[in-house]
Amino acid sequence: IYLIRIFKYTLFVLGLFFTFLMFKIVYPYFSFSYDVDFLLTKQTIIHIGIWRIAFYTHISSSLFVLLFGLFQFIKPIIVNYPKLHRLLGKMYILLILFICAPSGFIMALYANGGIWAKTSFIIVSVLWWYYTFVAYRYALKRDIKLHLANMYRSYSLTLSAITLRIYVFILPFIANMHGKEMYVFVSWMSWIPNLIIAEFLIRKIKNYNDLLSN
Repeated sequence: IYLIRIFKYTLFVLGLFFTFLMFKIVYPYFSFSYDVDFLLTKQTIIHIGIWRIAFYTHISSSLFVLLFGLFQFIKPIIVNYPKLHRLLGKMYILLILFICAPSGFIMALYANGGIWAKTSFIIVSVLWWYYTFVAYRYALKRDIKLHLANMYRSYSLTLSAITLRIYVFILPFIANMHGKEMYVFVSWMSWIPNLIIAEFLIRKIKNYNDLLSN
């Protein structure tokens, strides 16, 4: 239990740090210049209106989702500020269901890396939407344990935005992988280990009180 508690609060601090880094990564794109970093790899589709809309809505809304999600598992907020917890939770869920996951799905259809990378990003978009929707349904039913379990799953997929960039940064130093091969590998590794860790944490939690106290 103590290990889970340490893990959660370490994750919270790291989450704040990486959310700040994500803001620094995203900010330059709002110059709306098409020669910024990732957009340099999308020159053949940058003219497609639906892709541009999906891209800008996805990168902006995902920042808020990362931040709001961080506060959904902190006991003092859940217990002492339930209205704030519910407000942030509703914003997290609405952003994913109506903006983040749908725009991510559209971007997945045009993903670099060929069919395997596209397949990975499509799957994670669908799972992200599904787990978030299921978490919302269980919240309405007052089944708090299953609600939080699915929020674990949902947020683990939210964090794939961070883990993807971590892999992109470190892989060139430890593996001889480049171009399409690396992008396909990263597209799957960015979310599968996250979901495995979420399942491990869920199975370590015996009841609702443990879920709050960890």
